[in-house]
Amino acid sequence: MAATPSVMLPLGTPAPDFALPDTVSGKTLTFDDVKGDKGTVIMFICNHCPYVKHVNPELVRVARDYIPKGIGFAAISANDITRYPDDAPDKMKETAERLGYPFPYLYDESQDTARAYQAACTPDFFVFDADNKLVYRGQLDDSRPGNDIPVTGKDLRRALDLLLEGKIMPEEEQKPSIGCSIKWKE
Repeated sequence: MAATPSVMLPLGTPAPDFALPDTVSGKTLTFDDVKGDKGTVIMFICNHCPYVKHVNPELVRVARDYIPKGIGFAAISANDITRYPDDAPDKMKETAERLGYPFPYLYDESQDTARAYQAACTPDFFVFDADNKLVYRGQLDDSRPGNDIPVTGKDLRRALDLLLEGKIMPEEEQKPSIGCSIKWKE
């Protein structure tokens, strides 16, 4: 389980658009389709990564807590399914339904969206304000598989609370996420 950190895309970066299939509904969704009135969280995750499995219940809780407050959510998997068949769209749908994802789980087959976001690991989080400008990127919290720190989502929750107050989490307080690397096609 090699740990890969986030790239930390510059704050203020406009949200890259996408048109990706939602593995649950079968619809093709764009950034505008998933964005919230007050902000948007784009998460790069996958099925097989132990870091994602570790935080999955909290991803559901955070989304359920903040969707009613005007924050949109979408999860994207960009892994090479030839080498990682557990991350294939049919398996993504099964995972989303089993865990009750309250957000779409999109499949980035070309990996172009992951490249546009400079996603490096799973999980990797990007928060955009109502004007689609990046205000947070990095970790959910300090918990990692095996480190005995409870999964609370405190960093992402703080960034979202500040966004809802019209503030931005200071850059020096934003820590890179750590997880499995995106599985790029060869």
